[in-house]
Amino acid sequence: MKIIKLSEHRDMADSAAAWFHSKWKIPIELYKESIYSSYKNKKAVPQWYLALESDMIIGGLGCIDNDFHECKELSPNVCAVYVEEEFRRRGIAGKLLNYVCEDMHRSGIDTLYLVTDHTSFYERYGWEYLRMVKADGSPETARMYIHRFA
Repeated sequence: MKIIKLSEHRDMADSAAAWFHSKWKIPIELYKESIYSSYKNKKAVPQWYLALESDMIIGGLGCIDNDFHECKELSPNVCAVYVEEEFRRRGIAGKLLNYVCEDMHRSGIDTLYLVTDHTSFYERYGWEYLRMVKADGSPETARMYIHRFA
């Protein structure tokens, strides 16, 4: 398994956008726009990452300004964390999370946020529960986590 940064692998942009869309049902155009904008400055947000097994996408995540929540000041956000079911319980999500944290740290960003419905998963990888946040334009809330690069 290897992890790649999509801003360094432009040939994978369209297939990555389609893969993320298939998992999260966010319009594919939004993924393409975000992935393409990562090419402008390889160190800034947004950034997208894939876990590959023999060139097959088995996991991925992104780092964007805001993951559709009301707290715009809590930025940037790790988003769209997903590992294919048959590859779970192998530490791939943890490796992706560590990779994005280290990559953002190299870019001068030491604090990241993440919105999720999961409880106890992200703590395994150094994330701390911060508070509940509302989704944009919705009364629904989700858990906000924070990670500070140590």
